[in-house]
Amino acid sequence: MLQLRGYKGSLAALQSGYRWKSGTSARELHKSAKTLNRSSPLESIEKLTVGDHLHGYTVEGVSPLPEFDATAAQLTHDKTKAKHLHIARKDTNNTFGVGFRTTPMDSTGVAHILEHTTLCGSRQFPIRDPFFKMLTRSLTSFMNAFTASDWTMYPFSSQNSKDFNNLLSVYLDCVFYPRLRENDFRQEGWRLEHENPQDPTTPIIFKGVVFNEMKGVFASPESVFVQALQNKILPGHTYSHVSGGWPNDILDLTWESLRQFHSSHYHPTNARFFTYGDMPLGDHLQFINEKALTGFELGSQSVEVPLEQRWTQPRTNQISCAPDPMATDPEKQTTVAVSFLQASNTDPYESLVLSILGQLLVDGPTSPFYQALLDTNIGSDYSPSTGYDNSTLDTVFSVGLQGIRREDADRVEEIVMKTLETVATEGFHEDRVRSVLHQVELSVKHQSSSFGLGLITSVMSPWIHGGDPISMTRINEHVERFKENLKTEGYLQEKIKQHYLNNNHRLTLIMSPQAEYEEQLAAEERQKLVSMVTALSKADREEVYRKGVELLEEQNSNESADCLPTVVISDVDKVIPPTELDHLHSGGIPVQYTEQPTNGLTYFRATSNLSMVPDHLKIYVPLFASVVTNMGAGDLDYRDFTLQCDLYSGGLSMFPHVSAHHTTPLCYHQGVVFSSHCLNRHLPHMLSLWEDVFTKPNLSDVERLSTLVKMSASSLASNVASSGHSYAMTAAASGLFPSCQLGELFSGMTQVEFLKDLASKDDLTDVLHNMALIAAELLDSGSLRCALNTNSGNYDNVMTAMNGWVDTLPGSRTDNPGPSEESDFERVSTKMYYQLPFPVHYVGAAVPAVPYTHPDSPRLTVLAKLLSSKFLHREIREKGGAYGSGAVHQGGVFSFMSYRDPHCLSTLETFHKAAVWGARGEFTDQDITEALLTVFSKIDSPVSPGAKGRGAFLTGVTDEMRQAYRDQLFTVGRDELQSVAQKYLIDYPTLSCAVIGPKNNKLSDDWTTKVFDL
Repeated sequence: MLQLRGYKGSLAALQSGYRWKSGTSARELHKSAKTLNRSSPLESIEKLTVGDHLHGYTVEGVSPLPEFDATAAQLTHDKTKAKHLHIARKDTNNTFGVGFRTTPMDSTGVAHILEHTTLCGSRQFPIRDPFFKMLTRSLTSFMNAFTASDWTMYPFSSQNSKDFNNLLSVYLDCVFYPRLRENDFRQEGWRLEHENPQDPTTPIIFKGVVFNEMKGVFASPESVFVQALQNKILPGHTYSHVSGGWPNDILDLTWESLRQFHSSHYHPTNARFFTYGDMPLGDHLQFINEKALTGFELGSQSVEVPLEQRWTQPRTNQISCAPDPMATDPEKQTTVAVSFLQASNTDPYESLVLSILGQLLVDGPTSPFYQALLDTNIGSDYSPSTGYDNSTLDTVFSVGLQGIRREDADRVEEIVMKTLETVATEGFHEDRVRSVLHQVELSVKHQSSSFGLGLITSVMSPWIHGGDPISMTRINEHVERFKENLKTEGYLQEKIKQHYLNNNHRLTLIMSPQAEYEEQLAAEERQKLVSMVTALSKADREEVYRKGVELLEEQNSNESADCLPTVVISDVDKVIPPTELDHLHSGGIPVQYTEQPTNGLTYFRATSNLSMVPDHLKIYVPLFASVVTNMGAGDLDYRDFTLQCDLYSGGLSMFPHVSAHHTTPLCYHQGVVFSSHCLNRHLPHMLSLWEDVFTKPNLSDVERLSTLVKMSASSLASNVASSGHSYAMTAAASGLFPSCQLGELFSGMTQVEFLKDLASKDDLTDVLHNMALIAAELLDSGSLRCALNTNSGNYDNVMTAMNGWVDTLPGSRTDNPGPSEESDFERVSTKMYYQLPFPVHYVGAAVPAVPYTHPDSPRLTVLAKLLSSKFLHREIREKGGAYGSGAVHQGGVFSFMSYRDPHCLSTLETFHKAAVWGARGEFTDQDITEALLTVFSKIDSPVSPGAKGRGAFLTGVTDEMRQAYRDQLFTVGRDELQSVAQKYLIDYPTLSCAVIGPKNNKLSDDWTTKVFDL
């Protein structure tokens, strides 16, 4: 999986230090090693001392991490000098990762394609795609690989020790001993091949998974901008290239270059190993040493990334992109950002300071840049990558606007510099600084379901460049240092001067649309194809045909995966761990209450029923949910209200919720969810903010609404290029059930177009009127239900605060309506084509199925996993070159999809072939077992303490229902799978289809085409 420019660094992983201990005797070392495997993981880690030797490693440091109730150990492998970081914590979701510094010096995508091909077979597992095959032989809660700008990482997580070791054996062998066959390179990277590999008279074209993936990535102007910004502000070394691969440059990569890159970069000496969770460190070390590292000697580090040479003068660059058909104003499609190169990401304290500065400057309506840039309505939203980014060795701060007129680019740059000068003179309000520090405290206490994965992705970049990973995780010490430094008058102003105003390494990047942009790229690709094909001799053409047939035969072969380790159904728990939920009432409002280890936080959710909102207003509901907490409330304008939210909560949010009923097909839940969390001591204050929203929302500021509408429209439109498969599936299902119809209205292409049109309006007074009508129905206690998650011993405080809050709420109704039902709903199958100037397609198809508690529901869920892994993956990804594909049964609908797909109509034919394959039972018993394991890994994925009971609250699915569903999964066999495939996928007359993609002249008359044009 490619990660463009990495990711924003988390404040929850920026600090720490070592606790060094003296050495011990040989006898004590031996005793320590034995104890490590026998004691509980936390206790054994705490007993380690510097200099201890364990399974070929030497302990370099041991450090408590009180922020996370964990202990860290750092070790070095004696023979290869590979680095290992272990975080011992009482968390069953154990995580492994190994990362390498990868520094491509061109844009052929060598690091990215190597990430793909590394997982295509190895010395011990000499089969195609052991990575994808392990997805179906595992109970993993996460399994993937990442290519960032200057590192590549292979992580996974699992709660099962047997499964963890199975995955570890495959990952280690694939990473260090891959086969890297030419056919894997041709499939995953690029190749010349006949359009029909079996017909040498068909045209020779370019194919390849990564080739099509990157065409899809750079179909988004935002991705073009983000990539160019990095390339141009860091021009001196690897960052000046596209690590994921520029599509036309990918065609220059050779198989031999790929193999050489692996040889020079994937050596243990250049590796960083990470383990996390409650499994013993000693077991991990012994396994890694024996399975991977004993075959290596000390190697050399791959080329280091130097610090960028600082500029003496600021620079300006201009780039082009394709016109955006989703733009609200065709004349306002320019993006401009002013970016500053800042300190090294290996300095944990300075990274913390710069991260806090970045938040102070751009986050929320009280920030200087929000007021100077967004409130002026010059553009539609911040420019991509706005904020502080520590994913590269030299960190970057960027700020600007998108959706502006070309002639306003200079004006934006002037505003940016003038705003910084004002901040350097006046500083920040004390409450703003307090609010940001409060968010830091919340981020440390908040526990996600994938804590280990988040931790390693946060520290990998500085660690790979020689920084201390522990020093990036101990937040509190450096926060205290920051607070102490704040006592020095003008501390933050001096930092502004140092890193911004007196910083000549400043880039102003301007991107404007060019009408011929897409055609120029296509012409370059055609020219490259013609050049390559023309240069082919007769023997070369015969070789192209031969290799195409060979690859196709290989893809069609039924390869045994017996060499791969696997868990078995008996490894799966028969009974789900129950979540104890108390159902109470507060002032007549139903309350779901659960005690969880929330680390001193209280999580609040509520839902208000939408059934009383008139149908003609429902299209406004997503906008209402996104703006009502950002307009101000009570006696506070939107700036002061947001500041109070930041001071006393993790933010107040609302979003529409639609879900099919668990039992009745035409019945569904429709509502708006209110969500927030806070430190326990702040619960009364947080609820008082919700009181202001419910009793006195500010729905009169038309200028503020205009700003929020433009931002929402811009954000939603940009999602289409990155998540087109979701929009296609939503559109395909929209006519099948009432819940699907409403879901498409709220989050489909209908909503995208609606917001686009709304953002182009000059007067939104009528919209405010509609918002007020919706508020009258939704902000009423009569349709409200609440849920609270908090730690034990907090019941009295929570319920006292809740009772006081409920007494303040408006309540004109007492009916508290339940799920909606539309028994007269008329089902419609459609074929929709959304024409957008993308170089690839997103394809969705759907048929009506059954609700959650129906006996066929678990069978259809297993069938979806079976078709995804055993048929669609081979036909659509391996053969067709799409980046992704799959099938899913959810919400009473069985859906198919493909993602970044060079094909369209043929993919729909493949969906039908998959159904026939399933109905004929052309699968093995092992295939069924693997599909079942995939289902169990998904439904058993860890849930964070703050989210426990959320599903039951929103959908009404109880633990008893989940257990009954689970019991039925254990009985699914061949007959049941063939039966549901025939009944729901074959006997149903037609698939309802939707495609998002470029102009298509081959559509039949039964397709409806919607053209998004400028």
